[in-house]
Amino acid sequence: MGWIIAIIVGGVAGWLASLVMNRDASMGILWNIIVGIIGALLGNAVLAPLLGFGGSIQTFDLGAFIIAVLGAIILLAIVNLIQRGRVR
Repeated sequence: MGWIIAIIVGGVAGWLASLVMNRDASMGILWNIIVGIIGALLGNAVLAPLLGFGGSIQTFDLGAFIIAVLGAIILLAIVNLIQRGRVR
């Protein structure tokens, strides 16, 4: 059951990050899920120790969701730098 929650939360986090980074038109639901889950891992590795909260997205928690969205935004900013040489 935890993986299903991780996929749903990752998809929503990736979708919100793609809206913030203005990449929603170029990404489908699969990429939103992938970006959200990788963003959650990135956020928990980098941002959670700095901010003092976070956790697994396998159990829904507002702090973990915020970290997942922030991590996905950072991941999309890195992708934008690599693809276009600038952050939108």
